Amino acid sequence: MGVDQRIEAFVQEHIKRRKGERRGRLERGNRHAETLFLRNVWWPLRGDFNQLHPEYEVLDWRGRSYFADFAYLPGPFKLLIEIKGYGAHVSDMDRQKFSNELNRETFLCAMGYQMISFSYDDVERQPELCMTLLRMVLSRYTGSGAPSGRGLLAEKEIMRFVILRAGNVRPKDIRTHFELDARTVRKLLGSLQDKGWIVPVKRGEGKRIVQYEVALNVLDYWE
Repeated sequence: MGVDQRIEAFVQEHIKRRKGERRGRLERGNRHAETLFLRNVWWPLRGDFNQLHPEYEVLDWRGRSYFADFAYLPGPFKLLIEIKGYGAHVSDMDRQKFSNELNRETFLCAMGYQMISFSYDDVERQPELCMTLLRMVLSRYTGSGAPSGRGLLAEKEIMRFVILRAGNVRPKDIRTHFELDARTVRKLLGSLQDKGWIVPVKRGEGKRIVQYEVALNVLDYWE
């Protein structure tokens, strides 16, 4: 079965489970952008549609129904995914709709959902970027690809810290942020360097390491 057939079977399975407006949204919806996301991003990344729900209904802060393009619900983790086209999003937006959108996103965050959005253009033209970003989000909450030991977990959190620091960090920064001793920090940084995720920056005649930078291939870390 090809990917398009799998996508259609996935949607039809959810149609069978639903009634009323929740069913109608799937039956009459223009699913071009959503299908493109499934074909170009989700399927190549995950290889299945387990725990993924199309046109997922939630209530906003006013008690009104809102349908997210997708919800990924593996246990306690609740992720809402939107695919937004620039033209439609901008042309249909006024000040009140803009305020409502921000309020809805904040309310859903308070209700335990995380919402992420991809542009239609990126889904169509840069699906690898979308996969990388989605992989980074999922790796924080799911067991897939999770570190198998405390050392790997520490390395993973250090990498997140380095990325948040614009891609460079001093050993002192890591010691302070994670409250680790110098020996432990040297060991962890050495391991990350050996794996090719960071590179040292040396200065002075003795070429002392003053900081570390993210390696060019760091996105492979999220595979």
